[in-house]
Amino acid sequence: MDRLQSMRLFSKVVELGNFAKAAQALEMSNAVVTRYIADLEGHLGTRLLNRSTRKLSLTETGQIYLERVRQILADIDDADAVASYAAKKPSGTLRIYSVPHFGKAQLAPLLPQFAQEFPDVVLDIKITDHHVDLVEEGIDVGFFLDLQKIDGNMISRKLATSEVVLCASPEYLKKYGTPQTPDDISQHRCLNFSYEFLRDNWMVRNSCDGPELGRHIPIHSTVISNNADVLRVCALAGMGLALRTSFQLTDDVVSGRLVRLFPDQCFGRVSISMVYPSRRLLSAKVRSFVDFILAKYPHPENDIWLS
Repeated sequence: MDRLQSMRLFSKVVELGNFAKAAQALEMSNAVVTRYIADLEGHLGTRLLNRSTRKLSLTETGQIYLERVRQILADIDDADAVASYAAKKPSGTLRIYSVPHFGKAQLAPLLPQFAQEFPDVVLDIKITDHHVDLVEEGIDVGFFLDLQKIDGNMISRKLATSEVVLCASPEYLKKYGTPQTPDDISQHRCLNFSYEFLRDNWMVRNSCDGPELGRHIPIHSTVISNNADVLRVCALAGMGLALRTSFQLTDDVVSGRLVRLFPDQCFGRVSISMVYPSRRLLSAKVRSFVDFILAKYPHPENDIWLS
């Protein structure tokens, strides 16, 4: 008995709901498919499918077996793709999505090198704060913050974390004064993301490491936006205090356009992950890009600090 073929047939029968459709999809006779499944059940010594004149259903053992079979088949297909990858030249259009924070500060500087190494790949890059469905929009690879909801069927690889930093322009601090303690934040104008959990207060801890839960500081928002660039412009214009991730703040702090406040306090961390729809049969262009990015972020447990 060809066990691998039996597994593929079993998975296909369950996927399509009956033997006839599976046989047609695989260009085999119904009798051959039926025999393979019967031989598989005989080999395992247990029934995998409950059969009736109208439909098939998985037994409890069949459900458990199916989950493992699908993983095994995915691993085999992935291994085949890896083996054949070297013989294929990455080419075609690679569609990429990223949140603005990461896309502009971290991803964009890496793209020239990738383009030089893989000149036949056309980069189509979408940077937006709006939720993106990778499958629905035909995007190959996405970069998401952990604040965003990611489909559990996607492959997600964490790249790094970034500290959330409180900052303000020198002009704002000169006009309204510099807060001396985190509690003073309540007396200042705040530029706020439109996440529900940030609407009325910001959380602060003495350290980003350790089990301390932190405390919530009530805030007064004068600008609320879902776009980091809008909040950055407002902060640079002296309109208030802003929370920003460290990987998007470096240039503004180094240049003195913004001042980091309470560097010994923790206002949170966010992680960035690379997400793609499936690891099965990745095209050469997608696999080359995934491998390229992973090589740039070999230590996902590390923070992207201000430089």
